[in-house]
Amino acid sequence: MMKTKDAFVPGLEGVIASETGISLLDTELEKIIIRGYDLIDLSTRKTYTDVVYLLLEGTLPSKAERQALEEKLKGNYQLPATIMDVLKLLPKETHPMDGQRTAISALAGFDLALDDRSLEANKHRAYDLLGKLPAVTVNSYRIINNENPIDPDPLLPYSSNFLYMITGEKPTELEAEIFDRLLLLYSEHEMPNSTFTSRVIASTQSDMYGALTGAVASLKGSLHGGANEAVMCMLNEAGSVDQFVTLLEDKMQRKEKIMGFGHRVYMKKMDPRAAIMKESLKQLCERKGDSQLLDMCEAGETVMAQEKGLYPNLDYYAAPVYWMLGIPIPLYTPIFFSSRTAGLCAHIIEQHENNRLFRPRVKYIGERNL
Repeated sequence: MMKTKDAFVPGLEGVIASETGISLLDTELEKIIIRGYDLIDLSTRKTYTDVVYLLLEGTLPSKAERQALEEKLKGNYQLPATIMDVLKLLPKETHPMDGQRTAISALAGFDLALDDRSLEANKHRAYDLLGKLPAVTVNSYRIINNENPIDPDPLLPYSSNFLYMITGEKPTELEAEIFDRLLLLYSEHEMPNSTFTSRVIASTQSDMYGALTGAVASLKGSLHGGANEAVMCMLNEAGSVDQFVTLLEDKMQRKEKIMGFGHRVYMKKMDPRAAIMKESLKQLCERKGDSQLLDMCEAGETVMAQEKGLYPNLDYYAAPVYWMLGIPIPLYTPIFFSSRTAGLCAHIIEQHENNRLFRPRVKYIGERNL
């Protein structure tokens, strides 16, 4: 339907807000295009750091370029001591995402070239932020929970180190592979609310830290990144296949929104990323010799498709994968943000390179002539 200039579109659904060369959700072909490549195909052949390079540099890296990127990220692992002090001052009731948001905002003070919006400067700070995010994400959670911070292990690859910092144990090859795949699948997804938020902030010529701080606040919401936590809470509350089906049916009867199902873009099909995570969950269940979580998820998937015509999004199968990897539920969304930072930085850079200030109008429904 053609939209007129003054048409009101709730939630901006279907409205084209930006031109981009970064990514596209092609729902007809069931593909997520990242700089010309199919994200699902990339998830079977490449690593998260490959996709980081693709997002920020525009091409897939050679072996030497990948190794150089890993070393660059490792060189940025450590947080300034002042950031750790800031995290220690936060109330113990602070949500880990608020700790994450606070640390990212505070890091701006350490950037001596903060007002430099050049491509080179923005890429430099993107790599610096990506290197520090595992320590920001994990240690904000640990400090809030009165646990000692964990230092990064520079001998481990980026994703393996991230998972090691979360669990305190070096991951197995399968665990590292699945966690890396999870980061890759969350890395970029066109124009969800958090990405739009980051671009709106960047359009004022605000800095990358400010744009990412706004994106964290957006992603914290239960209708965005917080859905993965809600899914795992439902699974734990139910505890069995029959109880999970009953829980879902009760929620449907009360007309409650059920997290992990449906997507503003994937309306009539399963999120293709969810299918990849479903297979990863199978692998973890087989390794553990316990298929209960997989059985529960598959039963829920069937019920929701039959009763509501809704299909799983990435959060639905990512949540039990996080759980099987030994990751605490409050860290699910902060990890989501950490992986998405690669895509967010690419969007912020693109906005700065070809900028136009966002300034929409409103449909006024208030009083006049009072």
